[in-house]
Amino acid sequence: MFSLQTMFGQGNQFYALLEEAAVAAHDSTRALHEMLKGSERQPALDAFRLARQRERDASAQISQELVDSFITPIEREDIEALGSALYKIPKQVEKFADRYSLAIQHLEHIDFAPRAAMLEQASSVVVEMVRLLPRMKLEPMKALSDKLRALENEADRLMLELYRDIYSGKLDPLQMFLLKEFFEILEKAIDRCREAGVVAYEIVLKNS
Repeated sequence: MFSLQTMFGQGNQFYALLEEAAVAAHDSTRALHEMLKGSERQPALDAFRLARQRERDASAQISQELVDSFITPIEREDIEALGSALYKIPKQVEKFADRYSLAIQHLEHIDFAPRAAMLEQASSVVVEMVRLLPRMKLEPMKALSDKLRALENEADRLMLELYRDIYSGKLDPLQMFLLKEFFEILEKAIDRCREAGVVAYEIVLKNS
């Protein structure tokens, strides 16, 4: 028997597309961490651009599905908000990688790897949160939200240490400028992860 469910679908493709976007974002942060912890730290920008393109493709598919679908598993505004938040993560990572490739000769003695590791951890938590969305279970989602908040707080603490280094008088003006700019890009990327996590958590709060 031909049913409305067959005709309209259940809208579960949105969960798959959001997960695809989250994984692409995570892959970009992992590529950044691998680059920065390497001994040569030579930027290979193809990995970042590939992840960014995957994110763009997933975002475009989400937008098209919102136009084409009669039924969505969660509110359309929430799908758009989460898709937008996920889209911004690899955007920040690519911004860092592009600028790093231009300024690497001035950054040889600056270790970005610990902050990049924290960003990779944060994006990994975001992937877990997006994968949990179909279950709409509040308790595990809250635990992940708390974990993401703790990572954000630790990143803020490290930023304070950074400012102590900047104003120590040991750096020349160019190094001070570059250090501040690059660490703030990483901080903003972690903030983007936190924003995506907040949207995911609020979706579960409304639907659990």
